[in-house]
Amino acid sequence: MNTIIEQLESDASRLAKQAIVEQVLTQQGVDGEFAQGARMAYDAMITFGVKKVAESKQSGSGLGWAEFCELAQKLATRALTGDAARDAIADAMRQATQEQWNGWYRRILIKDLRCGVSEKTINDVAQQLFKQEIVPVFAVQLAHDGANHESKIAGEKMVEVKLDGVRVVTIVHPDGRVNQYSRNGKEFVNFDRIRQQFESIAGTLTEPWVYDGEVMSSSFQDLMRQVHRKSDVQADDSVLHLFDRLTLEEFQQGQSQESQQARTQALIGWHHSVRDRLPNVQVLSHELVDLDSAEGQQRFRDINQQAIAGGYEGIMIKDPDGVYECRRTTAWLKSKPFIEITLEVKDVEIGTGKNQGRLGALVCQGQDDGREISVNVGSGFTDDLRNNIWADRNAVIGNMVEIRADAITQNQDGTYSLRFPRFLRFRGFVPGEKI
Repeated sequence: MNTIIEQLESDASRLAKQAIVEQVLTQQGVDGEFAQGARMAYDAMITFGVKKVAESKQSGSGLGWAEFCELAQKLATRALTGDAARDAIADAMRQATQEQWNGWYRRILIKDLRCGVSEKTINDVAQQLFKQEIVPVFAVQLAHDGANHESKIAGEKMVEVKLDGVRVVTIVHPDGRVNQYSRNGKEFVNFDRIRQQFESIAGTLTEPWVYDGEVMSSSFQDLMRQVHRKSDVQADDSVLHLFDRLTLEEFQQGQSQESQQARTQALIGWHHSVRDRLPNVQVLSHELVDLDSAEGQQRFRDINQQAIAGGYEGIMIKDPDGVYECRRTTAWLKSKPFIEITLEVKDVEIGTGKNQGRLGALVCQGQDDGREISVNVGSGFTDDLRNNIWADRNAVIGNMVEIRADAITQNQDGTYSLRFPRFLRFRGFVPGEKI
């Protein structure tokens, strides 16, 4: 099989790789060695519990595919762990030929075939040949942008803050196995404290469950540095904020049976019963708001303002009757709160690239709630407006301009700026006039 991998490695052409995959799948079928190996390597739900697998420096007499599959099965089910797993892997490496191990078996165990072929390519070919996929696709529910679906922001909705952390999907099995994944199915191995806490309650479950949430820490930058590290990890202050759960069977089928409101209430009830053993796991709070009423609209605005004040990324708007679907859906809508601030134009900057020879940005300054703000505003202009402002640029100096931004940010020197500032409009009719 390593010969096939070598062929895939040696040709960079996408079409050539597809042709090689098509040839081997035609010869071996969906249950052949290549398909089985690709499934083990690319299926995110199959993990082997090992961080490092050594390359072979010498050849053995050979290790049969059935023997390797038996080893992989024991590793995946955690029948082999720790020293026993390392010893079994070392023994298999000694038996295998160097080409077998380095070119095929080891790559499966490290879950990277390293030949420039993705699971999508393999699945596309399998669909053409057999009308089925070989590698299960890992997918979570994702939200649409509420700005593109304003008609759906109506009626009774569940509203919660949108956290600015790392999406983590935790799968807990009754036998004690706990796996954590990114939204794209990449396994996380560095949130040990959270994983161990889930292991302590695994025995209370009667079937495997999937817990969906966001990990936050005291510093987002520090958290991002830890996310994919495999050693010297410092993530003990991380807290997993759960916002959904469904059974593993439902997750694998791509859809839950219960509504959002029922799932959330069940999640709250479950967490209440085990929270003493999950100090680093919380349930994200929400509020039910009737957006068809004046009171609900006012409360919705208040939550937006609170999200801004709290430094959150935005808010999530969820349909109480919506099911969990492993795809992007309007049952979840994300909305980024914004602020509008009026500042004075102090200068103008010429543009570059496509804006060469016309306005690039307005240099704006002013105060808001006692904070001195200085920011360059370079977006929100039409091409005609850029041309007109630059043609009479001295005329805009001193004018007041209304700016929309995601939030006020503080610079290291103590001054303030704006996150993603966008030009809205000029205010007043003469320089300095604020209306």
